[in-house]
Amino acid sequence: MELRQIQYFIEVAKLEHVTEASYVLHVAQSAVSRQIFKLEAELGVDLFIRDGRKVRLTPIGKLFLGHMEQVLQVIEKAQQEIGEFLDPQKGTVRIGFPSSLASHMLPMVISAFRELYPQVQFQLQHGSYRELIELVSKGTLNLSLIGPVPKDGKQINGDTLFLERIVALLPKNHPLADQSSLKLSQLRNDMFVLFPEGFILRELVINACAAQGFEPMISFEGDDIDAIKGLVAAGLGITLLPEIALNDSIPRSTVKIQFQDPQVTRSVGVITPANRELAPTEKLFHDFIKSFFATVGQFNNE
Repeated sequence: MELRQIQYFIEVAKLEHVTEASYVLHVAQSAVSRQIFKLEAELGVDLFIRDGRKVRLTPIGKLFLGHMEQVLQVIEKAQQEIGEFLDPQKGTVRIGFPSSLASHMLPMVISAFRELYPQVQFQLQHGSYRELIELVSKGTLNLSLIGPVPKDGKQINGDTLFLERIVALLPKNHPLADQSSLKLSQLRNDMFVLFPEGFILRELVINACAAQGFEPMISFEGDDIDAIKGLVAAGLGITLLPEIALNDSIPRSTVKIQFQDPQVTRSVGVITPANRELAPTEKLFHDFIKSFFATVGQFNNE
């Protein structure tokens, strides 16, 4: 079984058409057909059902496709790692991130890193809190920014980079809008705009309120930070958000107010696999990001 045969098989399986696969592969249709027939002869099974110019996978073909996709991923990863061992400064960093860190933190870190290593490429994967943990646990990613940093993950390691304030976002006509700081308990009678159930930022808000002896009344839910800010701007409730998510864009008709009693915070950090080594370029970035925020923290404390 040759690598070329695997690549041809996967492309034909995706497109369900030999001619279209040959266009994508930039080879003659006859070459694709010949390699597929050789592969089937070697395996002793039919991988495709032929229907004129179109093809579709047999049940054993579907099973074989799943295995071959995994094989190709392993080969590509091995090729990547070999290239990175030869020159880590020209490799690729695949990193996940949540919405709340997308507009400010992620671009800032990548920009600072690329000033030192301009030839490193990035592949970015957006996801929810639990999706990102699963992607790193299963091996789809080796790095992800996250907040808060998980404490009890058996398959992942978490490094806290900094603690971030959670702040209140109120409509400008709110009775407390002119305050310089708030107590969380002052918002017990307000209607809240929160993320839906299952979102970590919703859990953070509900737990913070519970610690102050009340359960927030929820008027609206939204799974997008900008939508939540818009609902607050329209006067339909108040919300609590990570301060970093408000660095660049606070709606005109809203105000951001910090909490004084108690301060509400979340840890922000990076997660990596507990049972796998990082590729050289990813390790370069991982070491950089920890050093970067350690330096920023020292600067801020001076």
